[in-house]
Amino acid sequence: MTNPLAPGSLAGRVAVVTGSSRGIGADTARYLAAAGASVVVNYRSKAPRADKVVAEIVAAGGTAIAVGADLTDAASVASLFERAATELGKVDVLVLNASGGMETGMGDDYAMRLNRDAQVNVVEGALPHLAEGARIVFVTSHQAHFIRTTPTMPEYEPVALSKRAGEDALRAKLPEFEASGIDFVVVSGDMIEGTITATLLERANPGAIDARKQDAGRLYNVAEFAAEVAAAAVDPVPADHTRYVGDVSGFAPDSLS
Repeated sequence: MTNPLAPGSLAGRVAVVTGSSRGIGADTARYLAAAGASVVVNYRSKAPRADKVVAEIVAAGGTAIAVGADLTDAASVASLFERAATELGKVDVLVLNASGGMETGMGDDYAMRLNRDAQVNVVEGALPHLAEGARIVFVTSHQAHFIRTTPTMPEYEPVALSKRAGEDALRAKLPEFEASGIDFVVVSGDMIEGTITATLLERANPGAIDARKQDAGRLYNVAEFAAEVAAAAVDPVPADHTRYVGDVSGFAPDSLS
């Protein structure tokens, strides 16, 4: 996939991408670094995986560091941004990519703790370390963004509801962001082939990916969607603060759009 960002277009900028040791987050980090940004590759527990992404970025001539943090823990989040600021400088781009909720053994409230509470924790922890004119990018899915008006698969509903709750909590901060000169954009994508979420959904509901593909015509893959996330970090922010990626037909109009 071609990088949507021009070489050098983010020179001197610092980006933090949560959940970027693999998948969409890792590819987003690679795109931002290739455009000149110094990137924090954040991970929860898989340090070797994050270190590999950093090594790839550095080998390609970029700058990156791996920083572990439990996003559900405020102290851990504070450490993440303190290290980012100390080693790289003020943060210009914050990509809120980390999410989950379909894992087993994490507790019934894990989806809400991660997809709503942790997103707010991260933003509040980031605010003192954001540069003037910084941008926050929140990554979600159509299935979550439109959950109020369009039902989703039962297996995904707890995640969808929690991600929408996270989006709502961040949208409630728009006046605060605007007063501080911070841009905010939501990137909402259809089901993405090759993600762990799609794999888990397919396991729980065989045929789910093919069924959605037939409805949508095509689905974006990880690299393609990550390119849209990276582009959202620099492109003009839509009036409704929402960038849609992939087909939205079949979803009811969103009350916030």
